[in-house]
Amino acid sequence: MNNIQLTESFEINTFQFLNNYSQIAVLVDENTAKYCYPIIKDLLPQHQLIHIHSGEEFKNLATCQEIWNKLTEWQFDRHAVLLNLGGGVIGDMGGFCAATYKRGIDFVQLPTTLLSQVDASVGGKLGIDFQGFKNHIGLFKIPTKVIISPLFLETLPHRELRSGFAEVIIHALIYDQQHWATLCQRKLDQPWASIIPHSVGIKDQVVQQDPTEQHVRKILNFGHTIGHAVETFFLSQGARKLLHGEAIAIGMIAEAYLAQQKGTLNKEALHEIQDYILSIFGKVSIHTIEIQQLVGNALQDKKNEKGIIKASLLDHIGKANYNQAISLDEISEALKYYGELEMGK
Repeated sequence: MNNIQLTESFEINTFQFLNNYSQIAVLVDENTAKYCYPIIKDLLPQHQLIHIHSGEEFKNLATCQEIWNKLTEWQFDRHAVLLNLGGGVIGDMGGFCAATYKRGIDFVQLPTTLLSQVDASVGGKLGIDFQGFKNHIGLFKIPTKVIISPLFLETLPHRELRSGFAEVIIHALIYDQQHWATLCQRKLDQPWASIIPHSVGIKDQVVQQDPTEQHVRKILNFGHTIGHAVETFFLSQGARKLLHGEAIAIGMIAEAYLAQQKGTLNKEALHEIQDYILSIFGKVSIHTIEIQQLVGNALQDKKNEKGIIKASLLDHIGKANYNQAISLDEISEALKYYGELEMGK
């Protein structure tokens, strides 16, 4: 965790390292410009602001061009730095733009959502969406520094915090059975200062073993093969659009079901997982006809090999296996299982 700094509050010396750069730009959207930028504005050396629109629908090449245009207009050289002040969209896209501008300039992640603090900002995965598929174009590049503070979380609505909590759940399910038992006693109205370091530590441990996701890092994708297929489908559903964590919550239940069907995860653990996730996220209505429309999205998952859909499935709570082959029929069956669940059962 050499490049990760956890801090309760910001001081002038937090950003002194930026004085070593020729130019500084801060990437913000309308939300972080209003709620987060004022927290650090007066602590930063002289800098420029780049404004973009918030939302997954703007995580594309058109927005990248806006960012590159600004850096070019201001004549940023290769000794400049870009600070990405925002959630996963800004971190993924800002890092991607920095890593490709003039073959790469330094960038700093300042994650402002729970999701980006415990997951997206750690590990150097960068990218943008393409033709509706999540993070379809991207690369691996470790940021110069990641500065994480729960101070930013005070600006978030409940739904955003809940979305980020999905990744906290994943880290416990794949890596720490004891922590899962602790989480099961937790609601969303408790302080985050004790949760974030543990979750970041798990993510960082896994990434250190496998920086470019060739093997063990794939366990972090538990819930994501089906979850991303769900998220991609609902991106086009207007008011029904799901946040990332909301879709991943569905994916976790569906993939836990597949693990149980394949004989690794026992039924008691499946029920424990689904009951807790439903108690946090509630139930999303997915119609049978929609299942047939969305399962094909899994064919574009980045873990696939030679046309075979690969997922990370639980062996038991606290351990996951990667490169587990699943079929479109199995995905459909798992989503039907989710669709038939009843709250509180």
